[in-house]
Amino acid sequence: MSPKSLLRHPLCVSGKEDFLSKNKFLETIDDAQADVKKVKTLLLCSGKIYFDLLEKQKKDERADVAIVRMEQVYPYPKEQMNRLFEKYEGAQIKWVQEEPQNMGAWQYLNSFWRNPEIQVISRRVSSSPATGYKKVHDAQQHNIVEEAFK
Repeated sequence: MSPKSLLRHPLCVSGKEDFLSKNKFLETIDDAQADVKKVKTLLLCSGKIYFDLLEKQKKDERADVAIVRMEQVYPYPKEQMNRLFEKYEGAQIKWVQEEPQNMGAWQYLNSFWRNPEIQVISRRVSSSPATGYKKVHDAQQHNIVEEAFK
């Protein structure tokens, strides 16, 4: 289920040709703007956090960071992910999610990656998916995005 905030987001639109052509669903979406030779950090994410990361990448003009969206987490897109890991070989890999570390996709994906070098950027482990306070949520979201680009 998509967050309501993305329903009218200008970057979340598809043209008529996307539905009428023979395009197919993409399990992963690579960073089309990334210059592989310059990339030092590979950010992997899924969902709404992508747009916050993209905004930060553009604002700071970060050519050394590539952002890859996983549009399908289950079943795990093994071939596509292996190609991406090969493409960005040598880059620091970070999984970024807005959910607490013990929730969201991280626990599932970590069972495939089992790589201690992949850093997870998320909210602290919590028994609740939300703080209950918008100001706290916004501050945490800001911190997640900032941490991803360190």
